[in-house]
Amino acid sequence: MFFDRPDSGELAVLVHLELSHGQAPEDPREFEELVLSAGGDPIALIGGQRAAPHAKYFVGTGKLEELQAVVKEHEAQLVIFNHTLSPSQERNLERALECRVLDRTGLILDIFAQRARTFEGKLQVELAQLRHMSTRLVRGWTHLERQKGGIGLRGPGETQLETDRRLLRGRITAIEKRLSKVRTQRDQGRRSRQRADIPTVSLVGYTNAGKSTLFNRITDADVYVENQLFATLDPTMRRLEVPDVGALILADTVGFISHLPHKLVQAFRATLEEASNSSLLLHVIDAAAEERIHNIDQVDEVLGEIGASELPQLRVFNKIDLLGMEPRIERDDHGKPVAVWLSAQTGEGIELLMEAISGALGREMVAGRLRLKPEQGRLRARLYQQQAVAEEANRDDGTTELQVRMPKADLMRILSAEDLTYDQLDWIDSGRSGRIAC
Repeated sequence: MFFDRPDSGELAVLVHLELSHGQAPEDPREFEELVLSAGGDPIALIGGQRAAPHAKYFVGTGKLEELQAVVKEHEAQLVIFNHTLSPSQERNLERALECRVLDRTGLILDIFAQRARTFEGKLQVELAQLRHMSTRLVRGWTHLERQKGGIGLRGPGETQLETDRRLLRGRITAIEKRLSKVRTQRDQGRRSRQRADIPTVSLVGYTNAGKSTLFNRITDADVYVENQLFATLDPTMRRLEVPDVGALILADTVGFISHLPHKLVQAFRATLEEASNSSLLLHVIDAAAEERIHNIDQVDEVLGEIGASELPQLRVFNKIDLLGMEPRIERDDHGKPVAVWLSAQTGEGIELLMEAISGALGREMVAGRLRLKPEQGRLRARLYQQQAVAEEANRDDGTTELQVRMPKADLMRILSAEDLTYDQLDWIDSGRSGRIAC
């Protein structure tokens, strides 16, 4: 740590004020869940109302005295605000309360630091923490006003605070360079998938909506799942075969939350770009949550921040087992799926989700019986590589008949490689071409 501040502990006093102006109020229940997810032990919740935050302490002087009494009574080592504090408010509160003070952004950063498992994830968290810390550096060593003195070394020198800021800026620059390389690697992988015409489907949604449970259910993966906020931090991708679509890449992403700190959106740009470049977004929603509509709005807000609000979106209402509902697909006036109701926990409705993904991606399909000559063995092999062959029959004249079903774009790419045109193919039943009905 670059400066002296009170040590923090697990016993925490929570502060949640209802402000009569400004942004929408935070949810105190979600706030308590965040503290528990961070490993804190909430011992008291101080509430209240104000027209506007106090400039010096955020809370008024009367509420500050109440806080001091509660901290002293419980010997709390940490006070956490469900709001964004300015650096000066945070410092003033620490002096008055004689314990560590943390705001909502710092709390979320702490949870992210615990959850990061990959090298990239740790770098992203550190970058967000350093950017947050850069506004909170204080003069911790007034006795080190100048670094050097004496004959030959006189001069203004550099204060300890200036040294801290220079070191911090250097570390931020180094991390940004490393993450830039990660971003370049992601771009290369994304371009490779685009050249191969492999669509990417990203799971997005409010934290703890069940994205990782759904991801594991669909892909048989072993992504960490826990009933807590931000259980998933590092993105995970798996290849998936979907009927009438073929291969696609399914990506599990970090959960969003109400008023997600902008520092985190910036730091996790490389991760969130995976969602902003997807062919389809699966917006996973906790159907049993009371604040369901609010959570949907918050996710849409973050999607707008990362430039993903215009992408095709399929809403997935999860946890219907808690509501006693039956799985179903909702469609628009044109028959295109817009929402699926399912339970990732029990597996009910997963087959409907696969059907909806096929309809939402809406790829033009080719289906029919194709006759190949003996010299077209390489074309036959390519069709098998695409898993497009359902049946095969060998004829007495040496020809082979294949029952084929595949995206037309994939077939045209294969024909181009074989220097053939679609009209040169020998279709026994004409090779129907058209958009798959849902």
